[in-house]
Amino acid sequence: MQVVPILAQQAATVRRYVEETGLPFDILVDESRDVVKAYGVWHRAGLTAWNIARPAAFLIDRGGRIQWSFVGRDQAEFPSHEDILSQLDRLDRPM
Repeated sequence: MQVVPILAQQAATVRRYVEETGLPFDILVDESRDVVKAYGVWHRAGLTAWNIARPAAFLIDRGGRIQWSFVGRDQAEFPSHEDILSQLDRLDRPM
């Protein structure tokens, strides 16, 4: 399993955040918003920001197929850790 967070922000901002928090994984910086647009989570304007991505989580299998997704309606809506772990467990079971 691999975790790949994608942040649609400026690289310098992400770099500072990674240095401050010491995250144990890499982050894909999507300054151009190409990735978030491809996944359909970009939106031009929200109540508190513009040119941003909605909070989202995708579980993608080794074949590149999306097996589960969550897309928040606003910047405060995120999937719970329990929901993500439950979906991972479901995908890990043989059919």
